[in-house]
Amino acid sequence: MLDGMILQRRLNPPRHLSAGAFIVSLLAGLLVVVLILLAAGAPPDTMIDDLIIQVFIAPAGLAQTVTIATPLILVGLSSALAMRVKFWNIGLEGQLWLGAIGASGIAIHDTGPEPLRLAVMLAVASVCGAAWIAVPLLLKVKLGVSEIVLTLLLSNTAYLLLQHLLFGAWRDPANSFPVSVQFDDAERLSLLGFGNVHGGLFIALAAALLIALLIDRTRAGFYAAAIGYNPLTARSAGLPVTATIVGVVLLSGALSGLAGGLIVAGTEYRLTQFIGANATFSGIVIAFLARLKPLGIVIAAIAVAGIYNAGTTLKVFYGLSDAIVVLIQGIVLLSLLVGYFFSAYRIDRRREGAAT
Repeated sequence: MLDGMILQRRLNPPRHLSAGAFIVSLLAGLLVVVLILLAAGAPPDTMIDDLIIQVFIAPAGLAQTVTIATPLILVGLSSALAMRVKFWNIGLEGQLWLGAIGASGIAIHDTGPEPLRLAVMLAVASVCGAAWIAVPLLLKVKLGVSEIVLTLLLSNTAYLLLQHLLFGAWRDPANSFPVSVQFDDAERLSLLGFGNVHGGLFIALAAALLIALLIDRTRAGFYAAAIGYNPLTARSAGLPVTATIVGVVLLSGALSGLAGGLIVAGTEYRLTQFIGANATFSGIVIAFLARLKPLGIVIAAIAVAGIYNAGTTLKVFYGLSDAIVVLIQGIVLLSLLVGYFFSAYRIDRRREGAAT
């Protein structure tokens, strides 16, 4: 039966097909979630309110969703940029943690003039993220070492460094938990008057717009697209393959580091060991859902943030275990990825006797 079918990639999927696949797959995933919640004993009359209205429509829930989405936009952009040049960045969390450590170091030690300290924190966060990805980048370019293994291992190293600082020199002596001291007011991003939404949202949106212009309007974006399709052909055509890969991948690491800076300066106001959880998984999913399109990443990040926000709601109001919540989140995300797959590929049924 399967011998008569071949899988073909759609070169330019129409927007209505992509949008329709996203909506249908989201509804299908939510239907499965509803069935699981009913089996778990959740009251059916409040599901729509808790899963949709309180997450995407009610002001408090929407504000929390947008707050969660702000760093997700940056990690989604980071993942998408690396994928464009066939660099598989599986260490988004490590780069995010290094960015958070760099920004926190500036705040804890009061480095630089107070009016510029926040800008310095975010700049250092970006540089730390880029520096952390530079190690696997160099080894891949020079020695051909797999970046998948290196970026993943460096994430573990970054987490151990984070633990070392929080249980050691940077631990707040007045707190029984392994956290740093709180940042001063000058080291915090301003709230926008809408829940916990902070000025980092503008930074994330500006980054998405700038990356979109870089990809669609510049020569570097053309080089990256050509390398993504076929690096050997791009090199044969005389394109600066190595320089383009280095620039794009360093920018990818800088965006993840900036995400860590936004978390500690805009949400936590201190360094903790729980920042950036699941950033790698979320960034990859967001990049795929948006088809690596920077402006689409903003929408995908909000959708994924809503799923995470709904999971928190389910734990609080329904008393569900973490396992069921993670299962529900995984089902919705998997449904979205299936929708993406069928909008990006089509099944061609070959006739019997046709030439192969």
